[in-house]
Amino acid sequence: MDVTWLGQSCFRLRGRTAAVVTDPYPPAVGPRLKLDANLVTVSHGHEGHSHVQSVRGAYEINGPGEYEVAGVTVYGLPTFHDAQRGAEHGRNTVYVIELDDVRVCHLGDLGHPLDDHELEAIGNVDVLLVPVSGGCTLDGAKAAEVVRQVEPRFVVPMHFGHPAMRKELAPVDRFLKEMGVAEAEAQPRLSVQASSAEGETKVVVLDPRV
Repeated sequence: MDVTWLGQSCFRLRGRTAAVVTDPYPPAVGPRLKLDANLVTVSHGHEGHSHVQSVRGAYEINGPGEYEVAGVTVYGLPTFHDAQRGAEHGRNTVYVIELDDVRVCHLGDLGHPLDDHELEAIGNVDVLLVPVSGGCTLDGAKAAEVVRQVEPRFVVPMHFGHPAMRKELAPVDRFLKEMGVAEAEAQPRLSVQASSAEGETKVVVLDPRV
């Protein structure tokens, strides 16, 4: 299964027989998206995460619950966009997406560490997609704390500043420092196979493909 970052919190997960797009954004945020997928997930209703018209032919998932579409299973977990239980920025949905026996967790605009119930619901994760910019979501230090909570095989930072995007966000540097990564050369995609092997979490920085 291939993970491609399209900027902001938008990813394309492509398996053998299905594709998923997460949190598509409008042209005001970055390059115009023209995507095809079997399903699209929306973590919350803010404009930069819910431009579903950019994704053709996709079944839309926009809240907590259990779903199965085109052989892809999705579990949406209710969380909050801030550390005050949504008082500042509202609610957020974390999605666990299983495709080709690979479990991907997209944290959306999570704004707080996970509690025991949330961690149990998320379970074992192969790939964790985590926001790192701070402001209205996790900053680098809090993002690293959540990574240590989840202990995924791979972690991919998202929602950080990049020249390809029009939205001004903090860079990825602080998160990398908190994760003990001195240098990280951006890759075009992450390819992941199902595995029961355990080991140290690997940080993978992706370059947006748009």
